[in-house]
Amino acid sequence: MDPSTARLVTSADGLSLIDSLPPYSEPDALSLGAGLRKAGADGQSVAAAMTQSRLRAAARSKFGEFADGMLFTQDGLEQATRLSVAALHATRFREAGCTRIADLTAGIGADAMAASALGLPVVAFELDEATALIADHNLRHWPETQVVHADSIKTLNAPGAVAALGIDGIFADPARRNARGRRHDPKDYSPALDAVLALREMVPELGVKVGPAIDHDAIPTDVEAQWVSVDGSVVEASLWSGKLARFIGHTALVISDGQAHHLEGTTDRAPEGALAEYIYEPDGAVIRSGLVGEVAATIGAHLVDPSIAYLTCDSEMATPFARGYRVLDSLPYSVKRLASALHAREVGIVDIKKRGIDITPERLRPQLKLRGDAHAMVILTRIAGRHQALIVEPLDRH
Repeated sequence: MDPSTARLVTSADGLSLIDSLPPYSEPDALSLGAGLRKAGADGQSVAAAMTQSRLRAAARSKFGEFADGMLFTQDGLEQATRLSVAALHATRFREAGCTRIADLTAGIGADAMAASALGLPVVAFELDEATALIADHNLRHWPETQVVHADSIKTLNAPGAVAALGIDGIFADPARRNARGRRHDPKDYSPALDAVLALREMVPELGVKVGPAIDHDAIPTDVEAQWVSVDGSVVEASLWSGKLARFIGHTALVISDGQAHHLEGTTDRAPEGALAEYIYEPDGAVIRSGLVGEVAATIGAHLVDPSIAYLTCDSEMATPFARGYRVLDSLPYSVKRLASALHAREVGIVDIKKRGIDITPERLRPQLKLRGDAHAMVILTRIAGRHQALIVEPLDRH
C-alpha cells in the first residue's frame, strides 16, 4: 500500500465508505464495486474500500470481531500476531513489571493493541509510512500509545533515547519475508536479529519473534525460546530475555480448544525402540522446540526411528502435547501391499499422514483404487530405517 492510499482509507470519507459496505463476498465484489462507481464514488476510493473489506473478512480468524473496526495492509495482516497470542505477549510484559514498551516493528499494530488494552503504553515504531498510518488508526483508542514513523534501531541507539522515551521493555517482530519469499537466516531479518538482541544491553526485558524454523544454534543460551501452536498449527516462535523469561531454555506452548498447555525441559533425544501398540505424533510446537524427549519421558514412550518424531508405547496415554493412534496393522510400504490391506478392510475413504517418506498423498490415493464404505487413517513413515505403512485408529482426545 502506498501512503496516498493509506491516507485515503484513514480519512473520514474513506472510513465511512468502508463501514457502509456489506459483509465481503467474493462473487458479489465486482458488481458491488460497479454499483458504487455508478452511484458516484471515484474508482480509487472504491478499490481501496473493497480491498479493506476483503482484508477485514480475512482478518477475523486472527482478530475476531475487532477486525471490523481495523484497517490492514496485505503484508501487515499476513505477519500480524493473532490477538489471542498478542495478549500472551502483553501479559509477559505486565508480569515483568514493565510500564512502557517500545514495539520496534509495529506493523498494523496488533501487539501494541494487546499491550495497550492491558494498560501498558507503547511507543510503536514503524518504518513504512503507509503502514504507520494504518497502525495509528488501529491504535486510536489508546491516547497514551503513540505511533512513530522512524527507524527504531537507529532511534533507540541514539544517546539518551531510551531514557527520554521512558522505555523499560522492548518487543520486535522483524520482517522475515521479501519479494523472493521467507528469509530463514536471522541475519536477513529486518531488522537483523543480532541488532535487536543487542538492545538488551540497554533494556534487558526484550522479546522478539523469530521464524519457527530457526536453527537452535542461532538462539542465545540465556533466553527462553518458546514455540507456540494453536489448534495444531505452529503460529510463531519467540525469544524472551530478562524478567520476561519464565524459563531459561526451550519451551512449547500448545493452545488447543482455548486451553493453554506449557512444556519445558531439555532437548535431550528420546530413546529408540520397536513399534508398539500405540503411536503418538507430537505437536508441531513440541517438535520445533526439540522437546520430543520430554513428551516421551512423560508418557513412557520411545522413538520409532532416530530421525522421525513419532513416539510409540504399549499403553494409551493422555497428553495435550501429542496426538495418539492405536496401530491396527503395520506392513512394509508398497502401493500394492497397502491397497490389499485396505481392500480387506473394505475401506473407501482414507486419510493419509506421512513423515520421512517422499510420497504425495494426493497422488497415492487414486493409485489405491479404494472401494467400500469404511473410513481409515494411514501413517506412512520410516521405522528402524525402513518405509512402513501403518493403518491406525485415532484415539479420543482427553
